Amino acid sequence: MTILALNPLDANSLLESFGAIGLLVILFAETGLLIGFFLPGDSLLVTAGLLAATKPDNPLHQNIALILVCAALGAVIGGQTGYEIGRKAGPRLLARQKNRRLRAGAERASDLLEKYGYGRALVLARFIPIVRTVLNPMAGAVRVPRQTFAIWNLLGGLLWSLGIVLAGYVLGNTVSGIDHYLLPIIAVIVVLSLVPIVLEARRQRT
Repeated sequence: MTILALNPLDANSLLESFGAIGLLVILFAETGLLIGFFLPGDSLLVTAGLLAATKPDNPLHQNIALILVCAALGAVIGGQTGYEIGRKAGPRLLARQKNRRLRAGAERASDLLEKYGYGRALVLARFIPIVRTVLNPMAGAVRVPRQTFAIWNLLGGLLWSLGIVLAGYVLGNTVSGIDHYLLPIIAVIVVLSLVPIVLEARRQRT
């Protein structure tokens, strides 16, 4: 029944159903596979940190150490997988995409690479929804050196995944009685995570 009721766009539902392993799989899909562009990476990471800050007897409680390991693995392995897919499939992989959000993300990713260079672009892209999905295969398609990509993918993946989880964990430990305010806080986080997507959509229309 839990799996049947699963909402793949709801961070709380994903963590409740699959825990830290679910976090790993979702981050891998979002950063390594183009079909994962719609998944809630940012809100999932913050929510995981918040749940890790709840009391152990809370049914939604997550182990912080396991969350951090799975978040890091999902982000880093996903990014490397996306790169290898792009390297093998080439530019045609992105050229075939008909989804407007993916195409817009590809344009933004291209702008980042041109403006900031490989390193800064790969780190910055991690914090931009959709762009973090597209930039990894694009880096492979344009033949960013494998060693260069691996270094910046590791750095960007760890900064993004561990940083956001720990931010949620600190927030959870700062708010007294976090268990009582968990759902409202998660709702606010989900809304805030949608803001960059809305702004990006408005930017594309202008």
